[in-house]
Amino acid sequence: MKASQTVPLEEAVQQVRSRADLATFIGALLADLRERPDEWENRDLNDFLEALKTWILHMDGYYQNIGEKMPEQPDWKIIGQMLLAARIYE
Repeated sequence: MKASQTVPLEEAVQQVRSRADLATFIGALLADLRERPDEWENRDLNDFLEALKTWILHMDGYYQNIGEKMPEQPDWKIIGQMLLAARIYE
C-alpha cells in the first residue's frame, strides 16, 4: 500500500495486507485527522478508544450489513477497518 493524499481512507484500508501497510494506513489516518479534524467524531484519545472498543463489540453487525461472514481471526486489513470505524463510530 502506498500512502496517498488522493485516495479516500475507505479505499486505502482495502489495500492493507501487511504490517507495513497498516503502519502506512495509520499514518494516513493521522494526516487526515490533522487536515480534516471536523470530519472526525472522535478526535481525542479517550473518545477514539471508547468508539474502537464499542465498534469491536458490535462489528458482527457491520459484516452482516455488508453481506460477509464475520472473520474468526482478524488480519491487518480488519485492524485497519477497526481504526477507520473508530474515528466516527458513536
